Amino acid sequence: MTPKPIDLDHISEEELLATRIGELPISIEGTWLEECVKQLYAEIDAKGLSFHPECYLADEWLTPEGEVAIGIPFYLAHPALIRLERRMMLEAEGEGRLWCMQLLRHEAGHAFSYAYDLHHKCEWQKVFGSSGQEYGDTYRFKPYSKSYVRHLDGFYAQYHPDEDFVETFAVWLTPDSDWQKKYQGWKALEKIQFVDGLMSSIKGVKPLKPRGKKLWQQKDLTITLDKYYKKKYRHEQEEFPDFHDVQLGKIFTALSDEEWWAFKKDRRKNKEIVTAEELIRKYSKNILNSIDRCTGERKYIINDLLKNIALRAKQLHMIVSQPQAVALMQLSIYVTSLTMNYVHTGWLRGTRSRK
Repeated sequence: MTPKPIDLDHISEEELLATRIGELPISIEGTWLEECVKQLYAEIDAKGLSFHPECYLADEWLTPEGEVAIGIPFYLAHPALIRLERRMMLEAEGEGRLWCMQLLRHEAGHAFSYAYDLHHKCEWQKVFGSSGQEYGDTYRFKPYSKSYVRHLDGFYAQYHPDEDFVETFAVWLTPDSDWQKKYQGWKALEKIQFVDGLMSSIKGVKPLKPRGKKLWQQKDLTITLDKYYKKKYRHEQEEFPDFHDVQLGKIFTALSDEEWWAFKKDRRKNKEIVTAEELIRKYSKNILNSIDRCTGERKYIINDLLKNIALRAKQLHMIVSQPQAVALMQLSIYVTSLTMNYVHTGWLRGTRSRK
């Protein structure tokens, strides 16, 4: 029996989640992604370079190590998939032309490095370091460092020598980036100037490796969207608002909408009961300084953590229903444990789930 054609414009979410990714009727051609790829090639041509990395739909943004083809997330190929990605993961990475072009330029840097074997050149390694350095699960960055360019969010150039190069390449490739002026006085300017000279040396030169394997290609993925998102959620759980819910529920009391409005009304007469958000914000400086002294972690990391916890407590309509001193002690222990996990592993939970 011939399977029913998949109509992404009218399919229900339930049916969509039950669909295998490889069966999705999508492609780069004929979509806004095709225009983005054409723009990437035009920017490369404008620099006098002759190599166009091939682009294909994959499970995520990637340029596989040693390969020269760029993988673009499959969900960007259709509005229904973008909406689903956004609903399941809070955002669709690369959505919109500006963000997509930033990521394409980044991945193009990897492709050029592999195509011309740039990362093995002695001059490259003197500037960026050893490409053979192991990639960690996470990285520690210095937000005010002027030794690195700032292209993608998260100070990604500080992750690894390869990422330092490709982020620098992306800044150099971006039209009208005015990098000479923007990075004047920065050590990162020397890196951009090096990339400028390096790219000039390969103008009109054919790549050593013009084509590569398309790993994790969309059409080869047999996993259903439902399983794909369950796996992806586990992998990125720390980024979701409900990450703190269980522990916060042990410290504070969450009210229903009706209870919350009644509480706000009663507060006019009884000021003794405070919200969890108020307690956290009132003592956040004391908690921050205490944890900073005992863990040695940077204050802005702890401060961001406290802000996120306070925001989540507010969203859950939480109040302090036990003695404030007890709640503060429990909160401090929780934040300290998260901070120590981050110090030793780079993740708040201590380890990142790989299941």
